Amino acid sequence: MHSPLEIARNYVEVSIHKTHLSAFKMIILGMFAGFFIGFAGIGSTTASSTIVNPSAAKLLGAAVFPAGMAMVLIAGSELFTGNTLIILAVLEKKITVFKMLKNWFFVFIGNFLGAALVAVGVVYGHTPNLFGGDLAGSVVAAGASRCNMSFSEGLVRGILCNILVCIAVWMSFGAKNISGKLMASFWPIMLFVLCGFEHSVADMYFGTAALLASREYEIAVEGLTWARFFTNCMIPVTLGNIIGGAGIVGCGYWLGYLRHTPLSPVSKEEEQEELDIAEEYYK
Repeated sequence: MHSPLEIARNYVEVSIHKTHLSAFKMIILGMFAGFFIGFAGIGSTTASSTIVNPSAAKLLGAAVFPAGMAMVLIAGSELFTGNTLIILAVLEKKITVFKMLKNWFFVFIGNFLGAALVAVGVVYGHTPNLFGGDLAGSVVAAGASRCNMSFSEGLVRGILCNILVCIAVWMSFGAKNISGKLMASFWPIMLFVLCGFEHSVADMYFGTAALLASREYEIAVEGLTWARFFTNCMIPVTLGNIIGGAGIVGCGYWLGYLRHTPLSPVSKEEEQEELDIAEEYYK
């Protein structure tokens, strides 16, 4: 596996590439990530919707949801929450803040389009008809719970969520093969779903699907409105995701691994020596 120091260095290089994509490519690749997370959302809801025991239902849904991150990491796409780690390259002065914000903006738009398209397909393809229509109720309830959060709840849950999501991305960079990446990323993603933390891209799917399904299936739920979806969910959760990903994981690991540690030592011998020491330390 790669050492944490190698992971940090590699992600800086990846970040440079990410920010040099055109806006069009950012949106297209962002849409793919939105697709993948949306599919994971409906899969998770479907798996847990008819289980009576709430704890068992939550655990099964949490075990299914990491399929979305697996597709994001292996198939190739741009996920806003993971891209908060681009802060590493900013702190290393390899890219500007503007380029980072540009990436976040266009990837966020792409993620929303992708997740919303999956929600449209799910609702108007009548997937919620499953289990005698019980799935429709679960789809609406999943979105309603997010619309009825307070701002502070959404913010804190967003922070906690993206700490785990960015750790999943970080750990996947430590693996040298596909199976290792899948196993490494599975556990943090499962944990954030199990604990009920909030992921802005997942919420793009859950909120849109709930709002569309409530009309299509005539299920009235108090507080389920587009306005509350954005003010109570998307805004605080997105801010929380930025704080958790860029502020805590990104800045924290930059301080721990890259600050005062040059990306390009004077010689290859020094670089190898440094990596050997790091690998020995983290065995």
